[in-house]
Amino acid sequence: MSPFCFPVPGLCFLLSEVMAQMTKATCPQCPQHAFCVNGTYCTCDSGYASDSGKKFFTFPLETCNDIDECKPPISVYCGLNAACQNVEGSFHCHCNPGYKLLSGDTQFKNSNENTCQKTTSSKTTRDTEELQRVVEKFESLLTNDTPWAMGEKREVASRATTLLQTVESSALETALKSPEQKIQKIHNSTVAIETLVVTDNCSEEGKVFSLNTYMNSVDIRCDDIVQENVKGPTAIAFISYSSLGNIINATFFEEANGKDRVYLNSQVVSAAIGPERNTSLPKSVILTFQHVKMKPSSEKAICVYWKSMNEGGQWSSDGCFLIQANKSHTICNSTHLSSFAVLVALTNQEEDPVLVVITYVGLGLSLLCLLLAALTFLLCKAIQNTSTSLHLQLSICLFLAHLLFLTAIDQTKIKVPTLPQRTPCPEPRDAQFVDEFNTPVGLLQINLAFFLMTFWIVKNKLSSLNRDVSTLQNTRMLTFKATAQLLILGCTWCLGVLQVGPAARVMAYLFTIINSLQGVFIFLVYCLLSQQVRKWFREIMKSKPESETYTLSTRFGANSRPRGGVFPEQLKRKY
Repeated sequence: MSPFCFPVPGLCFLLSEVMAQMTKATCPQCPQHAFCVNGTYCTCDSGYASDSGKKFFTFPLETCNDIDECKPPISVYCGLNAACQNVEGSFHCHCNPGYKLLSGDTQFKNSNENTCQKTTSSKTTRDTEELQRVVEKFESLLTNDTPWAMGEKREVASRATTLLQTVESSALETALKSPEQKIQKIHNSTVAIETLVVTDNCSEEGKVFSLNTYMNSVDIRCDDIVQENVKGPTAIAFISYSSLGNIINATFFEEANGKDRVYLNSQVVSAAIGPERNTSLPKSVILTFQHVKMKPSSEKAICVYWKSMNEGGQWSSDGCFLIQANKSHTICNSTHLSSFAVLVALTNQEEDPVLVVITYVGLGLSLLCLLLAALTFLLCKAIQNTSTSLHLQLSICLFLAHLLFLTAIDQTKIKVPTLPQRTPCPEPRDAQFVDEFNTPVGLLQINLAFFLMTFWIVKNKLSSLNRDVSTLQNTRMLTFKATAQLLILGCTWCLGVLQVGPAARVMAYLFTIINSLQGVFIFLVYCLLSQQVRKWFREIMKSKPESETYTLSTRFGANSRPRGGVFPEQLKRKY
């Protein structure tokens, strides 16, 4: 028998029966792009992942979705002069425009198979050179520091707006000159451009194109690229600027709260479609940014776009929504095309003065009560047993924890949970914030199960014994103490999880009040409600006046007569 089954053999027998029944079950109906394993559960095909993230599943409504190996966190590397292309259930690499494999094939699997060589076609070379001139033109404008350094903020914004629009228009114009070159890519140290030309009017329904530059990407539907009022091919250009964010930085974000510290944590990217530059879209595009530096969990990501204005331009969050953010990447969606970036803000959380007062007063009372409780458990001989020893250790631990919290409360860094603004699939709160409360809540559920099982066993034992009044009273008092301890020391963690939505403020007050008064609860339940402890307190209170009487009576002799004619016997009776 397994060592885990030794304490509860009946439970293990039941589990073994359930497992035996499961092995006899027939294979469940697996969804599309999945197959059955061992006749008991399903798993997704290679190149697909379950919607729940589980490798094996039996849920009949589970779905298997295509894995985009070309996007983070996988991001297949195809080698120099090549790019990754995702396909349904798989992926492949292909040479950039102007390059081809030595074997003559059009695709390969990884960088080890990369033999992309520059072609000698004058047409392809001319197209690449024209796109290269666009990049060089931008680089010359950007490296000229004088206009950026000497100009005022409004002038810098105006120049940046003109620069962004010029590069977008030039890239689209170059792509539409050679529609047979469906994909064109070029990059250097300051800018990377990828263009895509659509000529088949989106023959595949719901087709989505993905363009990647500098580890940033955009996903856009084919229907959004094709323009109904334009005859002929249409194109989309996706551009990443490696250093433009140093010029149009977070100081151009006018919506920032004065108390928040905001900085730009991504490259500036642009997405545009042509020949007619259309900015509004019927459906949103998905943008994925790689962070310039790792984002701490305490900081909040903000998706923004460059809003052109008469004064020049500024960063704005209108129409941009956060989907998901982790330490290395942020995913946004937008209902229009423009230039985009990710700002990060460290929000200063304002303290509630009432909660501060409750915290200090409650912890002060708890420290006093925990000290009295510890002295009672240590000095009262009538109640000393194994249970009292455990309560003494609990009181000491809580005393030290409350004292540490009270003295170091101002030394901790405020951590603000990040709530997504709009999200179809991510976690509703920051993972670290959730784990801080879910761990004790999970342990609480396990202890609650053991508590209920123990209570049920004790109840059955008492019903089979000859019970007297004292046994019933002791059992009721024990049950009351155990239930109260479970609620006060355990269930209050649930109030921390419930601090969301309109009831967050009420839950915060309940959480603070109940948890700050844990010491008062322990002293009340385990000391003041104990008859033996109350009797011990009364004996201590009586012993003081009796000792004073004894001192006064022995101060005079048996036959001595004090001043005023009062004898010692009279003095003793008086006191």
